[in-house]
Amino acid sequence: MNEIKSSLRVWGEELVNVHLPRWHELPEIELYMDQVITLVERYLSPVIPKEKHTLLTSSMVNNYVKLGLIPAPKKKRYNQKHLAFLIAITMLKQVLTIPEIKQGIIFQGAAVGIREAYNLFCDEQEAALAVVVSQAMGKEPIAAFDHSISVEFMVVKGATLSFATKLFTEKVIELEQKYLEENGEQEHE
Repeated sequence: MNEIKSSLRVWGEELVNVHLPRWHELPEIELYMDQVITLVERYLSPVIPKEKHTLLTSSMVNNYVKLGLIPAPKKKRYNQKHLAFLIAITMLKQVLTIPEIKQGIIFQGAAVGIREAYNLFCDEQEAALAVVVSQAMGKEPIAAFDHSISVEFMVVKGATLSFATKLFTEKVIELEQKYLEENGEQEHE
């Protein structure tokens, strides 16, 4: 069991400095599909291991356009808005359905605007990951919900915390399975 806790600590240390790019950090130049996919994977690979999940494909992007989750590209080129949507969608689809994500995007975009909604999403996701990192490293978890936040931000808070908690749960299960394989099917605490 100490091996699992030690491995969780190491994993937590790897996630301590995870940074999601804010709107102003996204490239201002227009990009082609393969460049967009490469960038999204680069931004998200620290938290969503590619060997476990397909992060983004051209088919997924095309489906998101058809479903109205992201605007259509102009002359097969994508911009900051597309990247922001794709980063958020790729993370949120780990814990929410596509219709739920679409409704959340519409709701948040209407409440505070796309740029602010995206930056809020990044802030909240990093805060949620900090909760999980704190737990993985054996520290006291920080408060997940501040009861003074407005209702419109509770959706973002809940979704981002769900992703971070799912990430933590998957890691614990992976480490436990590895521990059992290495040490037989013996009981452990």
